[in-house]
Amino acid sequence: MEPTTFILFGATGDLAKRKIYPALFNLFVRGKLPQAFSVVGLGRREWTDEVFQAAVERSLYQFSRTEPADKEKLNAFLEAFRYSVLDIGREEDYRKLLALVEAREQALKMPPNRLFYLSVGPEHFEPIADNIRASGLGSADGWKRLVIEKPFGHDLASARALNAKLSESFAEEEIFRIDHYLGKPVVQRLESLQQANPVIQALWTNRYIANVQITASESVGVEERAGYYDHVGAIRDMFQNHLLQLLMMAAIHLPYDSSSEKVRFKKKKIMEALVPVAQEDVGQQVVRGQYTAGSIGGQPVEGYKSEPGIAADSMNDTFIAARLLIDNNDWRGVPFYIRTGKRMNKKSTRIVVEFKEPLKQAWSQSEDGVAPNLLVIEIGPGESIALRLNTKEAGAQGGFKPIHIDLHSTPADSPEAYENLIGDALKGDPTFFAHWDEVELSWQYVQPMLDAFAENAVPLRSYAAGSRGPAESDALLAEDGYHWWFDEESEALPKNESKEGANYAYHANH
Repeated sequence: MEPTTFILFGATGDLAKRKIYPALFNLFVRGKLPQAFSVVGLGRREWTDEVFQAAVERSLYQFSRTEPADKEKLNAFLEAFRYSVLDIGREEDYRKLLALVEAREQALKMPPNRLFYLSVGPEHFEPIADNIRASGLGSADGWKRLVIEKPFGHDLASARALNAKLSESFAEEEIFRIDHYLGKPVVQRLESLQQANPVIQALWTNRYIANVQITASESVGVEERAGYYDHVGAIRDMFQNHLLQLLMMAAIHLPYDSSSEKVRFKKKKIMEALVPVAQEDVGQQVVRGQYTAGSIGGQPVEGYKSEPGIAADSMNDTFIAARLLIDNNDWRGVPFYIRTGKRMNKKSTRIVVEFKEPLKQAWSQSEDGVAPNLLVIEIGPGESIALRLNTKEAGAQGGFKPIHIDLHSTPADSPEAYENLIGDALKGDPTFFAHWDEVELSWQYVQPMLDAFAENAVPLRSYAAGSRGPAESDALLAEDGYHWWFDEESEALPKNESKEGANYAYHANH
């Protein structure tokens, strides 16, 4: 890995403390940082280098998955950190920053390779990029990269305007758009799931799959994000980015050892194949909802409109469910169902692939209520990939029992999402970042929904906090003869399978 200066805008913020510093430290402990490495933190607070280093140290004790027990190693890590006061709109602060960066590069005998990480609000992306270019920070004889967090625009027009502005200072291959779902080990595992399992690869078509369900439910409400969330809702906060990225990752067919360019090309083809939903038809394919008062874990909670900072007449969506269709040879006729919501009954993110019923056998024609075979990809809170297969018990009166085959379990000490993504950005590997083509096509697909919502052409359904969402969400699947999987605890895959009976685990972690 080439020597790098990591320049962090928003160094005093919550994301830096909770995610970025722990990720850098764990990369350092694992030997995954360059030998010559420098971090320059930027913020409006009047901090010294020592105050900054102390703040980074506190964040490691509080949030790092690896405890900083080795004091010598910890001090070596903290020595890489420097701080500079910066007002985003003040040009002289960027010139001062350039002088600091160049002095550090000379002292460490480093080439001017610079990674700019924007842990700031999206309204600051454009002026920062402009000032990086104008100050000469990005024009040195080395590579430069820009890492930005979502949201990448508020709608299709604003996303295009933002991209055009960033493109004046950075080329597309220099822009790394973080979607932390793509950094999760089990999501990155999807790329190789088919390659490592020829049986799954053969089944990964509309010939064998009935439907695919992608769920991201949260038990929390808007909390301190009310000012932001009430202007974006579930459709912008989760659906347009995280969940459409999961759909792309689940739907792509990849040849062995695919390059980042091949992955991006395949993801783009999936988005291009999504059947557009006209504004007047959004209500037939999409359910939107907003939570009312209810209870979570036995504790009463307020409805959305009673949350601090939320207007009493807000029509913002806190729940979205949608039916999507992909018009290509692999997925034609297979509905993809996506849902996400706040104040749901539990926190869970998963992909469920429901397989079609096999050809009726003579001995199974009279069987009723036999559950279909499933591939279950748990993304959070735990991470795993498992097959649930039905098998016939011996004997004339034998019924069906499920076998659970564990294809992948993420170890407890596995790298976290930001660790993976920051490591990839330092290496210049764009595989698990959102390319502009994907972002634009996602906004293009969602825009008619935004327009319909703005005109209140789609009813805003109510659901009680602590429930599974509006009843209309269940009806959306029932129209096609399906239901949401694992809404009932009795359906859940066992957490600790044993070899007793028909439940056993076969570990195939290739």
